[in-house]
Amino acid sequence: MATIERFEEIEAWQKARELTKSIYQITADGLWNRDYGLRDQIRRAAVSIMSNIAEGFERGGTAEFGRFLTMAKGSSGEVRCQLYVALDVGYIDQQAFDQLRASAERTSSMIAGFANYLKGRNVRKLEG
Repeated sequence: MATIERFEEIEAWQKARELTKSIYQITADGLWNRDYGLRDQIRRAAVSIMSNIAEGFERGGTAEFGRFLTMAKGSSGEVRCQLYVALDVGYIDQQAFDQLRASAERTSSMIAGFANYLKGRNVRKLEG
């Protein structure tokens, strides 16, 4: 694996960015416009995934980065939970739910895999 110099190069961050974009798109209209609480919470959780990966990377230490990756993974779970609420109250249909849930699960899996890879490595010198 090549050296990672910027958080934007991290595949898990890229996947989290895609998920965040999808969440913003699906919550842009319809019934979401009346439910500010759920709309804002799912958006914040999605943004939190990206933000924690970026912030952890920028702090520079592997152990601290690992803690931020744990928070990012937790936010991915929060997004999935809120998707169930959105499905149950009719804000999204089953197809949209399945696609977004799968994206959130892939993101979570990538974060977990990256965190496992980092154990015992220097964040600024990730070489395989």
